[in-house]
Amino acid sequence: MLELVTRPFVLHVSPQSSSMASAMSMKASPVHPSKITTVKALVESTSSSSIPSFYNFTPYLRDEPIASDAEDSVPIIDITLLVSGTPEEQSQIIHQLSKACSDWGCFMVINHDVTESLTKAMIASFQEFFDLPEEEKKEYQGNHVMDPIRCGTGFNPSMDKANYWRDFLKCFAHPEFHTPNKPARFSEIAREFSKRNREVVIILLKAISKSLGLEESYVAKAANFELGLQLLAANYYPTCPEPEKAIGIPAHYDHGLLTTLVNNGVSGLQVKHNEKWFNVNIPANVLFVQVADHLEILSNGKYKSIAHRALVNNKATRMSIALAHGPSLDTVMRPALELVDNESNQPAYVEMTYREFLELQQTGRLRSKFQSDIEQSRAV
Repeated sequence: MLELVTRPFVLHVSPQSSSMASAMSMKASPVHPSKITTVKALVESTSSSSIPSFYNFTPYLRDEPIASDAEDSVPIIDITLLVSGTPEEQSQIIHQLSKACSDWGCFMVINHDVTESLTKAMIASFQEFFDLPEEEKKEYQGNHVMDPIRCGTGFNPSMDKANYWRDFLKCFAHPEFHTPNKPARFSEIAREFSKRNREVVIILLKAISKSLGLEESYVAKAANFELGLQLLAANYYPTCPEPEKAIGIPAHYDHGLLTTLVNNGVSGLQVKHNEKWFNVNIPANVLFVQVADHLEILSNGKYKSIAHRALVNNKATRMSIALAHGPSLDTVMRPALELVDNESNQPAYVEMTYREFLELQQTGRLRSKFQSDIEQSRAV
């Protein structure tokens, strides 16, 4: 049982996605196979033109509007202006960053130091891992969110009524580095890729601190970012014979401060902005960055974590590689004191350690941040 509190928990499901999830649970088949294999193995073992019923996730996918307004697009941040721009240029880009975090909850970063060749090498290495025989990948199966290396399929089979059309590999990259010992050079490439992404995030967090009117190192200190958890994850979405019925990952929000994301050039990512879904195509050598839950908590809601999902297709396999950059596991995350008062800006989020947040998320016991106190009292 969760202790009743007077402020809402931060979420991983919005009211919209809560209703979507409810619709899914009613429609999805409760029948699961006695042994669930990876989606990749399923696709390679059959030539069927239909998907098994336990992957059926519809009908909500097509119920919400998809934006077609080309003028409304994800903001672009030139990181070189934060590092070596004039004071005027730095001020301008920090203002743009603030607007991106508050209006969109995401942005594209250009002119960073994560080279295109390194990104391609990382994608190729993950592909080699997913191509390993099933028995070899089983060595790294894990079920708990704190397992430093875990691969699998779906999302959280103990809670979900339908399986997701994706396989995954997740590794803790910081403060301790963990990866599988195969394929060859995987660990070497993953270490460098994670390190370069972390350097980009350190620059962004300094600018985000300034954009909130805080001292440059505020976010990093508050999150104990020097010992922060960095999670390297690859999501593998094989071609799907009935993409209109399946889902790669349904609408959700990310934990941590920021998530950096690249993919293999195949589209499928959508973000929700102004109650519409936007297709996000990530150009080569660009980092897609998402505001995550704990930056929302620290900013007391000024910056919002963004709802996003992954669709599948019947033409090409998609792979995305994400790095979640979070606080240290034992750091209590709370709104910055400078951003709250006893009147108009009261603390809007419950204080808890990052570890507690992750474990609650795993059990599905996090409440929606939009629930009223009365609704929470009935739910506890």
